Amino acid sequence: MDNTRFIESMDTIIYDLSRELPKYQRYNRLLQAWRDTFACDACVLLKLEGDNLVPKSANGLQIEAMGRHFPIAEHPRFEQILAHYDNDSENEVQKKVHRFDAVCELPDPYDGLIQTPDGQLNVHDCMGAVLVIDNKPWGIVTMDALNPQRFDSLDSAILNSMIGLTEVVIKTANLIFALDQKVQRQEQVTASLIKEKFSEEMIGSSSAMNMLNLEIDLVADSDLAALIYGESGSGKELVARKIHMASKRAKEALITVNCAALPETMVESELFGHVAGAFTGATKNRLGKFELADAGTLFLDEIGELPLSIQAKLLRVIQFGELQRLGSDKPHKVDVRLITATNRDLAKEVEAGRFRDDLYHRLTVYPLKVPSLRERGDDILLLAGNFLAKIQRKVGLNNLTLAKEAECALLAYEWPGNVRELEHLLSRASLRAAARNCKDDRVVVLESRDLDIQSAIGESHIDPSISAEAINNISDTENGITSDGHVAGQDKIVISTVENDNNLKQITDDFQTQFISKVLAENNGNSAATARAIGVDRSNLHRLMKRLDIQ
Repeated sequence: MDNTRFIESMDTIIYDLSRELPKYQRYNRLLQAWRDTFACDACVLLKLEGDNLVPKSANGLQIEAMGRHFPIAEHPRFEQILAHYDNDSENEVQKKVHRFDAVCELPDPYDGLIQTPDGQLNVHDCMGAVLVIDNKPWGIVTMDALNPQRFDSLDSAILNSMIGLTEVVIKTANLIFALDQKVQRQEQVTASLIKEKFSEEMIGSSSAMNMLNLEIDLVADSDLAALIYGESGSGKELVARKIHMASKRAKEALITVNCAALPETMVESELFGHVAGAFTGATKNRLGKFELADAGTLFLDEIGELPLSIQAKLLRVIQFGELQRLGSDKPHKVDVRLITATNRDLAKEVEAGRFRDDLYHRLTVYPLKVPSLRERGDDILLLAGNFLAKIQRKVGLNNLTLAKEAECALLAYEWPGNVRELEHLLSRASLRAAARNCKDDRVVVLESRDLDIQSAIGESHIDPSISAEAINNISDTENGITSDGHVAGQDKIVISTVENDNNLKQITDDFQTQFISKVLAENNGNSAATARAIGVDRSNLHRLMKRLDIQ
């Protein structure tokens, strides 16, 4: 036997272990190494599956052999090879290998499958070895040679090495296959979760939302840093998701960090990672959010809350795409698309010395303003419909709808908490409506009393009879409207509109202006007393007075 051929075969097998190969190709190359080493005419790898041996690779047999199953009970040669395995034997080769006599009369399972003049194997050299994985027989490998003396000078040490290498290859191939399957499953689960999470649409047809969507489409396909600003609850994270999903990085990770929720002592570790021993409790290396988002997108919400010391390090990552883990001086390259969001006025934060000017300019390459809910007009009702459709499934109701009074109350309210507040308010209102109605009712109508909001109208301080009439008239937009009402014990408040002007918002604004001005005058211009009188929060009243230009 040529030792050089064995060394070359072993090199090939070991080299293949480091390569990404399909299982069948890995097995084919393995069996070719067997044939090169032992100069046999056929070599077959068969796996034990129940009471059958199933070919997983065959080198030297006709291709039809791969389509066969060999019942062990019908093939005595296979039966003897498997029976020869002795787990207690001290000799590894003896306990695994069985060689048949050249004159053995047992039928050969490969008759007709190896090319010979008469189609029969007749007198030939044949041997097989049991392959053991995790202390259990996995299958067998067989060698056949037309020369009856081919294996007379076989080196047992080389044979044992080849058996061991084959077992390693099989186990490695199985592990790689299992990992691939796990990765594929995780990718499918992740894709499903991402699709579910990111399927939430940005609902709205107002001019403000149309403009925002145009801006998103414009910036999404670039790698420019985007700063999303707007009030709390207005949907800044939803905008970030949409930018990511419309970008060329959509198949990569979107990592979200709420900077306001991070303790100052942990911000650096969370963003840039740390090495073992960097601080008390750091027992092992940990990747930061930037490295987790490598090749994808990192969304830093509430960026205005970052400490100045971290802002300097963040600037370096943005400028050079390079970071250092806490406790390490080794640089790490990252390729991250950065999206940030804030409800603060960062320009004022820069002026106050709480935010770095150079970082501000790096982040505001492409600013996007998310409009507040009160700027979006009838989008409020579109959002309400979407939320109610989701809520009714959670609450177990057939169909949730809004009464006209409730619609007007939603449109009149100032929404300091924006879209988030709207969703939570409707959830609470739905529970109240469900308690008042039978769950089997075909339709459950949410009334204004279910909403329980102190709207800017101050509805609880309006005479109920006049309020209902005013709301009904405001809801009727078929003709020009003139509605008048009075506050109990007060003079009349007149709402008048231009003929054929059916602008619901303008009608509501006129009513609010007259009502607030009147109560304000009665309280000698004291806004705090006025807020208490009409039952609204003082800050909401100030915001409303500013919008309505009430002096």
